[in-house]
Amino acid sequence: MIARLEALERPEPLGDRVYATLREFLRAGRLVAGQPLQEAAIAAQLGVSRTPVREALARLASDGLVVAEGRSFVLPSLAVHDIEEIYALRFLLEPEALRQVAASRPGRRQFAPLRAALESMEEAAEAGDGRAFMEANYRYRDAWTALVPNWRLVRAIQLYADHVRYLRAFTLDDASVRAVVLKGLKRLAAALAAGDGEEAAQAMCAHLENAKRILLDLTRRAR
Repeated sequence: MIARLEALERPEPLGDRVYATLREFLRAGRLVAGQPLQEAAIAAQLGVSRTPVREALARLASDGLVVAEGRSFVLPSLAVHDIEEIYALRFLLEPEALRQVAASRPGRRQFAPLRAALESMEEAAEAGDGRAFMEANYRYRDAWTALVPNWRLVRAIQLYADHVRYLRAFTLDDASVRAVVLKGLKRLAAALAAGDGEEAAQAMCAHLENAKRILLDLTRRAR
């Protein structure tokens, strides 16, 4: 009798990989509102057939991250009321998530990715590197959301954060904005390290209020 065989790991479905790739592309601010996303062009660039691209675009549309326009999809233009609605939801979700993180009392090792991201943000701020700061900022968010025990809450947080993330890519090129963001996230990290859920929630509310104000200013200037 041969030794027992172990099940092989299945590769991630191609549609999921295309979806993740396109979602990250949108999150990074590499598209402007109104720029078309066409199946054929995307499939050619990724070296895949049009079917997984079509599936990925449909999922992104279901998430509200793109909208159909003719035979293609586009990144929607957010108006003032869109930002108001998105942040109303974020104010409900993210402070509560941080209360849960603080209550779970994660250890030093679990906090390591968050601290590393914060250090990278500080280094990028000192170097005046907006792109590196933005990437570290995303790692910071991924680090604290990874500590939230309610995965459904995390999915909702990620969805609504992604709705405005491409706009944040433009604001983080401003050194004064980076300074405000860094100060707020340092306060948040200190509260979590102390296990103070209420202070962490208040720090997140202040952070969201600043982000909302900056995005509303950007949107109003663009009108």
